[in-house]
Amino acid sequence: MNDFINLAGAFAVGIVIGALFFGGLWWTTLKGVVSDNPALWFFGSLLLRTVGMLVGLHLVAGDDWHRAIVCLLGFIVARFAVLRFFHVRQLRLPPSLDASEEQ
Repeated sequence: MNDFINLAGAFAVGIVIGALFFGGLWWTTLKGVVSDNPALWFFGSLLLRTVGMLVGLHLVAGDDWHRAIVCLLGFIVARFAVLRFFHVRQLRLPPSLDASEEQ
């Protein structure tokens, strides 16, 4: 029973890490597209999100590869959850950046 609780906790933390990672990617996309310096937004976000994900995974997994796998599974589940959540909210580009209106 103790193993199940440890693995369930690792799965939950994986979902949280994934939601922060992919939610941060969505937020970066919204801010970076209209920014004067989008490369700084995207590179900074990539660095911050990747370091946060790796540190979180390391803290959750410790020395147990089972917890690492379950945490990564939660991370992947969060990816699909964030995609489903933001699917309704389409990215609206400013008219100056919208390529479909130029045709």
